[in-house]
Amino acid sequence: MIRLWKITFALVLAACVLGGQRVSAQGVSKDQLVGAWKYVGANNTRADGSKFDPNGATATGLLMFDAAGNFSWHIIRLDMPKFASGTRLTGTPEENKAATQGTLSFFGTYSVEDGGKAVTMNILASSFPNFSGQTQKRAVTIAGDELTVVNQAGASGGVAEVRWKRTK
Repeated sequence: MIRLWKITFALVLAACVLGGQRVSAQGVSKDQLVGAWKYVGANNTRADGSKFDPNGATATGLLMFDAAGNFSWHIIRLDMPKFASGTRLTGTPEENKAATQGTLSFFGTYSVEDGGKAVTMNILASSFPNFSGQTQKRAVTIAGDELTVVNQAGASGGVAEVRWKRTK
């Protein structure tokens, strides 16, 4: 009897903790993805299990999915130095390095796969040239108004987990 009470208590506690968070067992539908999402944060996991934030504390971003199957993904650090020349074509090596490492933008088309457990992104072009022309399958979940996208081959190395919050 005590064991049953403990199990019941644990289930009630879990329900309270998860309260407002919906995680669909069926996966994510295209309709749930459509809209604009604001960048929350990211964590990459290296092969040795260590974690790092590839974008830094000042990063901001926007992810958009439309109903026609197009997407646009942008994450940009706000602490990048301005180019002394005032033009993007004449940056110093240091300015160019900061701009390259501080920006990840790409766009293309998408489809929802695996019963809503994944999104396949057909990347037309990217600020990280290795992504341009690639098709990438990424795991997705939605809990409440937060979207998590997991890329097994993150642009910064390791497994990238990126969190977004639906814009209101």
